Amino acid sequence: SYTTDTKSREENKKTIESLYSLSVDIKKIRRLKEWVLLQDVAYVKEVADILQEMGADNTAVANILERCPEAILHTPAEINSQRALWQLVCQNEKQLIKLIEQFPESFFTIEHHENQKANILFFQELGLKNNIITRFLTSAPNIFYNAVEKNKNLIETLQRSYLSLGGSDANMKVWILKLLSQNPFILLNTSTAVQENLAFLHKNDFSDHEVLQLLSKLKGFIFQLTPTTMQKSMLFSKNVFKCSDEELKQLVLKCPALLYYSVPVLEERLEGLLKEGISVAQIQETPMVLELTTQIVQYRIKKLSALGYDVKSGTLESLNGTKKDFEVSYGKMQSKKERPIFNPVAPINIED
Repeated sequence: SYTTDTKSREENKKTIESLYSLSVDIKKIRRLKEWVLLQDVAYVKEVADILQEMGADNTAVANILERCPEAILHTPAEINSQRALWQLVCQNEKQLIKLIEQFPESFFTIEHHENQKANILFFQELGLKNNIITRFLTSAPNIFYNAVEKNKNLIETLQRSYLSLGGSDANMKVWILKLLSQNPFILLNTSTAVQENLAFLHKNDFSDHEVLQLLSKLKGFIFQLTPTTMQKSMLFSKNVFKCSDEELKQLVLKCPALLYYSVPVLEERLEGLLKEGISVAQIQETPMVLELTTQIVQYRIKKLSALGYDVKSGTLESLNGTKKDFEVSYGKMQSKKERPIFNPVAPINIED
């Protein structure tokens, strides 16, 4: 609720002087968030004192205020409340100040204090470890702004869906916690969206077991899609591979990216592969290659070509996988190429 009307207002001299005494780069704030400097009331010294009390040195304080100048508009009471809140999941103040240095915007968003507190306690009850909750607070802070009831409802919808798809009671908690850890943003969806997406998969003849398989493989990202986008992506793949509905279903189970990526993304990646001389039949055989960006594919093809491996004539398996997977298989191919062929029956030359 701070005013952003800058025309008729002047900078608060006291604020400027206080920031200057802390070696804060005022020009940087003017460039990015000048409106902060125009407010009548600011708590520069008080905020700096609290940060220093937590263990931040002068450089860290200056960095925090440069990155998140609106911190100085919060009262010391508000910041101490937020400090107490984050301490519920931080091991100590040393860890807390380190997180504030890295993610000041997340820490100083205190408008949803009550919701944040209720959600932290709910996640702890659910069984999420504190280190996972701190990761959520810094990388997905907006899931804490929801009313806790909304997050509870969504979790209950996911639990019911898991059981109705044939998942067991014994595994449900582990499944939910893993899903949340991999993709906390599923909590930004509505229960209706979750049910619509599951209904779409059933309508396209995916069995309960197959839907469960897709949910696990897609790490919950499926809930961020809509039936319309999934339909378009599937239709695109069907036209490209000229396959039946059953064949398409098997391709999607093999490579859920065909369901997840939008048509423009799939189009661009397919074109990139075809330009490299790879055939549609090869891609159909190893569709997981579409999970890689065009740049990654080009880089890997170049490295394999240097070893004399021609992807156009062989399988695309060697292109697949994470960076680590690729480096391992590339290393094996490299050492195989460099190793001299040993003939066990050849005479051994021994000098006298």
